[in-house]
Parts: sequence; structure tokens; C-alpha cells
Amino acid sequence: MCTDDDRPARAVTSVRVAKEPLRARPIAPAAGRARKDRQVPDRMPSRPPGSEAAADTGSAAAGGPGPRERSRPGRFGRWRRRTRVARVLSVGTTVLAAALLLAALLLPDQRDRLTPSAFLRLPAEAVLLTALPLTLPRWARRVAAVVTGLLVGLLALLKCLDMVFHTVLFRPFDPVLDWGLLENAADYVRDTSGRTAELLAVAGAVLLAVAVPALTTASALRVTSLTARHRGRAVRASLALGTAWITCVTLGLRGGGEPLAAAVDADLLGARVPQVRASLADARLFRRLAAHDAFAHTPPDRLLTGLRGKDVLFTFVESYGRSAVEDPALAPRIGTVLKESTGALRAAGFTARSGWLRSPVTGGGSWLAHSTFLSGLWISNQQRFRTLTSSDRATLTGSFRRTGAWRTVGIVPGVRGAWPEGGFFGLDHVYDAAHLGYRGPGFGWSQVPDQYTLEAFRRREFGRRGRGPLMAEIVLTSSHHPWAPVPRPVGWTELGDGSVFHRVEREGKDEKEVWRSARSVRAEYRGAVEYALRSLFGFLLRYGDDRTVLVFLGDHQPVPVVTAGSPRRDVPVTVVARDPEVLERISGWGWTAGLKPAADAPVWAMDTFRDRFLTAYGP
Repeated sequence: MCTDDDRPARAVTSVRVAKEPLRARPIAPAAGRARKDRQVPDRMPSRPPGSEAAADTGSAAAGGPGPRERSRPGRFGRWRRRTRVARVLSVGTTVLAAALLLAALLLPDQRDRLTPSAFLRLPAEAVLLTALPLTLPRWARRVAAVVTGLLVGLLALLKCLDMVFHTVLFRPFDPVLDWGLLENAADYVRDTSGRTAELLAVAGAVLLAVAVPALTTASALRVTSLTARHRGRAVRASLALGTAWITCVTLGLRGGGEPLAAAVDADLLGARVPQVRASLADARLFRRLAAHDAFAHTPPDRLLTGLRGKDVLFTFVESYGRSAVEDPALAPRIGTVLKESTGALRAAGFTARSGWLRSPVTGGGSWLAHSTFLSGLWISNQQRFRTLTSSDRATLTGSFRRTGAWRTVGIVPGVRGAWPEGGFFGLDHVYDAAHLGYRGPGFGWSQVPDQYTLEAFRRREFGRRGRGPLMAEIVLTSSHHPWAPVPRPVGWTELGDGSVFHRVEREGKDEKEVWRSARSVRAEYRGAVEYALRSLFGFLLRYGDDRTVLVFLGDHQPVPVVTAGSPRRDVPVTVVARDPEVLERISGWGWTAGLKPAADAPVWAMDTFRDRFLTAYGP
């Protein structure tokens, strides 16, 4: 038994013992367990000693995890795996962002340049995009990334539009004047592939217009953030890229025919700035040109006196261009049609003179060529067309109406809705696709075969008994892109309501089959032009007489896949008549005798024809 005087000493001793390191002492197992039971009863295991090891051993023997195996898939292991996945995703996202920006910067603006070598270059814009964030504070860096990403995305969309316009119209997209043509493109898709295809195409275009700038902006922010976090590496990378770019420019290094050092978007902007300026000034220029009209105040009794009493037919043959009569792959068969028809017409008492006109468009935009031919003004874009058709300009067809000596009609099977421009062109009556009585199938974009179009014109106007002189604007559409399927001639007495063409349409080729190769496209185009010309000459031989005067021409060259990239915009133009006085009035034009113009025949701008024609057949 201890006293109070012994307690401090015991406390000091217990503290001293607690601070001393423990020493291992051999003790008897039973005694050790007994002592432990007495000293720390609250830590005694809930099961007998050795049962846990036995359970673990039994679990391992049964195929279950042992104590070490149970500790592996813990929280730390799962965290490490998640971190590794996140790191891989982060790196992958950054690589994709950089690749997207690089592809947008190197995307060419013409389809024939869309090759793998076009993307194996170093753009100057990429060097600037790497270096720019290193010189800006954080807030300015983010603003610059957003602006840069948007600009890259918008330029990528512009290059996509350029590819389409180069393919169809053989020129780049005009960001000021060409927006109205997108509506015409949607109409074309609807007319050739149906309403569903049009909606899908419009939805795809809208989605692309939104997604591309959004993705390039997000990519620019990602790359900029990366360079800011790794400033030292970014500085070294910028110096290396800049040195490589300057070296490639200095040495003129090329790969796959393309310079390794590129500045695609910079060059594009450099070319577009003058174009935009010119387009913005075009409206003022066109108003000044349109203000001068040599025949605006000519008295009606002094207009077209050399054609009084004649039936004058102005006929446009779709996509009938210079390539059709001069290209070695196209000319032999089309030339045969022209030669045979020249002989047949001569035997029937007709003579012809042919020359060349330079169209304001190529590959498409027929209405621009038509209005150029009829108005005497160069109508090369939609803005000019709208300005023209809202004016009181005297047109070639309108001049016939002004005289009061002709009934003026339009046969326009390509028009499928309201066409207020018919009044501007001076037409008393317009027969569009819905008013020709056709009950047959469509042939690609062309809904009415040319042979039926001409026969419908005869039934409704040309063949009417007791009628007076007639002036007609006729548009033949069977040679319109995509030339799938192409109609073929049938007997004139078999035409009926056009149902006979169901059999012809089933025998033709579909668009996928035709556009499988350039050779197939050119062959079908050739067949379509042959069909259009044979229909026209057949009509003239069957129904023409001493009063008939035919003026027929192409509106523009076909798409580049047919012209093999020829830059020429010339189209043939021919005047055919039985009355020798009609052709005598144009003897000074220097045109070639027959239906085929010579290679060295005069080439006039299409907008000069109106004044030359009105002058030749005036008093």
C-alpha cells in the first residue's frame, strides 16, 4: 500500500518509462495474453485470437481475395485510374483542337486542290497563334483567342463556299453580292431531289455554319490556355516554328507541288478586300451604266421595221457553250448534228449565220445571261439583276411589245412559281411549267423535255389559225445540269400529254450512275445538247415557214467538269430565216454561214447584242 508521498515519484517514473523506447522481451504466450487481457480489455478482438488469420486463410483457400488483395482496389487506386483517364482525355482534346485549327487554316478554296499534300504544310497563322498569347495579359489573351477562333471558322466557311462556286460557276463566292444565290441553290436541290432533300441540305448548312466557328473558337481557347500554362515550352516552340517557316520561304521548299510555308487565310483576305470594295461600289457603277439607253426614247414606229410581219423566236439552249462545238470529246457528234441540220434546213429553204457571244456567267446563273442578252447591260450578279428588273429599261423583247405589232409570249418550263419579271421583259403572256399541260416525268432539274416544250408552244400559240405576228422567248431546259436522265426524241405525233416519256425516263441513267466519273458526265452532257438541238431543228423543219425567224443561242458554258477547266465563256449564237432579206441585214456582222460558228468568227460581249440587233432591223 502506498502513501501520498509516493505518488509524485511514481508519476515521474511512469512519464520517464513512457518516454523510453520499448524493448522486446521474451514472454510466455499465455502470460502475455493474460497481461494484455488485464491491461487493455477494450481493445480485445471480438473473436478468438487466430480466428481472423484462419478466416483469411480459409477465404484465400476458397478462391477469394486475401488481405493484401482486398486493399488494392481502394480509393487511392480508383483515384489514380481516374487521373490517368482524365490526363489522356485532356491530351487527346488538346491534340484534336490543334489539328482542327491546322486543318481550318490549310483548307484550300478549290476542290481540285483538296489533296493530302495541301495539309502537310506550315501556315504562318499557326506560328502567330502560338506566339501571340505569350505577349498578352490573361484577359486580353482570352479575347484574342475568341476573335482568332471566330475568324478562322468564318474563313473556313468562306473557303467551303468558294469550293462550291468554283465547281459550279467557275469563280469564288462574292460575300457582298452572292447571298441571293443560296436560295437558288436550295431551289435546285428541291427540284432535283425533292422537298426532304432540300430541308436536310438547309439544316446541314445551318448546322455547319454554327458548328465550325464554335469549334474553332473552342479550339483556339484550348490551345491558348495550354501555351499560357507551359510558357517556356511555348516560347521554344514558337521560335522553332518561326525559324522553320522563314527557312521554307527563303529556300522555296515545296512538297507535293505545294510550298511548305503557307499563308492561306492571309492570301484569301488579301484577295477579298479589293473584291468587297468593288462589290460595294458596283451598285453605283451599274446605276450610271443603266442611265444611258440608246433606245429608251425611240418612237415605236421606228423600232424593228425590218422584221414587221415575221414570227421571231428567241430561243435559249441551256448550257450550250463553245466547248460543245470545239472540245475533241464533244464536238464530233454535236458537229454532226449541226452539219446534218444545216443541210436539211438549206434543203427546206432556210439559211443561217452564226457567231459567238461572251456570257457574263459560266456553269450556271442562266437568268443573268438571259437578262444580259435582252437588256443590253452586263448582268453578272444578283444585285444587278434585281436593280435591272425594278427599272424601266427597254429590253429586246419589250421593244417588240412597244411597237404594238407583235403578241409577245414566254415559254419558260424552268419557272415553277410566280415570275413577276415576265412583265419587265415585256411579255403579254407567260407559259410556265404548270401551264404547258405536261403529264410526264421530270428529267433531273428539267421537268419538261424540250420536244414537248416546243410542241406545247405550237399548240397554244404558234399553230393558232388567224393569229398575227408573234414574238416568243423560249427556254429549252433538257440540257441543264445534271443530265440524268437525258430524254430522247419520240415521234411528234406521239407526244400527247407527255406520258410517253415515262418509258423514256425509265430507260435513262440516274444521277449517281452519271456522276460516277467525269467521262460519263461529259458523255451525258453531249447527249443532252444533241437532244436539244435535234428537237429545235425538228420543230423548225416541221412547222417553220417564210415568216419564221429563229434566233437561238447558248446561255453559258457548262460546269468545269465538262469544259475540262476551260476559262472561255463564249456561247454560239445563230440567226435562221427563209427570207434572204433578214440575213442580208446582218451581212456586215462577219458571222459564219451555217449553224456552226467558225473558230475565228467575231466574239461579242453578250450585252452588245441588243443594240446591234435593234440597229440592224431598224429603219
